[in-house]
Amino acid sequence: MILVGRYLSPFVRRVAVTMTLYGIPFERRALSAMKDGDAVRGFNPLGRVPALVLDDGETLIDSGAILDYLDASVGPERALTPATGAARRRVLRLVALATGAAEKSVAVVYERQRRPADKVHPEWAEKCEAQARAGMTALENVASDGWLVDGRLTQADVSAVCVYDFANVMLAGLLDARAYPKLAALAARASALEAFATTHPSRE
Repeated sequence: MILVGRYLSPFVRRVAVTMTLYGIPFERRALSAMKDGDAVRGFNPLGRVPALVLDDGETLIDSGAILDYLDASVGPERALTPATGAARRRVLRLVALATGAAEKSVAVVYERQRRPADKVHPEWAEKCEAQARAGMTALENVASDGWLVDGRLTQADVSAVCVYDFANVMLAGLLDARAYPKLAALAARASALEAFATTHPSRE
């Protein structure tokens, strides 16, 4: 399989972490949606990452759809998202908070760092920052000294760590990751695992 995208993207990274945890080998095309738009559109007409090219040539797009495929591939006993019940609802809720915070964090990066200074819309940037902080605060409030749901590693942890690390690397001074000590501890715990250590956004 071929995973398209850079680990700087929390969406690409959560797919890479999941594949590594599942023991699914993959090649990677470290393409940037910003810098390599034409190449990325060759995999996804929207020009967005991640994309996953399967062994039979089919290409999956959107990290949620890709993770759904990967979960089905390994079966419900190994899947990082529970198949049914209250645990599934809790994991999906936390994943929604994490991916929402990630989307707004990425929007802040584009607004504050990519747009010319005279074109920045301060009110929009501040709203995105507030939404990103709200999502991370909600995750912080449910974090403890273990994994987020039922004492085992789930997709909630993967997604939460990916957005925390992204904010820590890309938005230092805007979204102060030090304000989230429980998430920091969760990220430190995760970084002991190869799947997280080898995909950290600071590596790119």
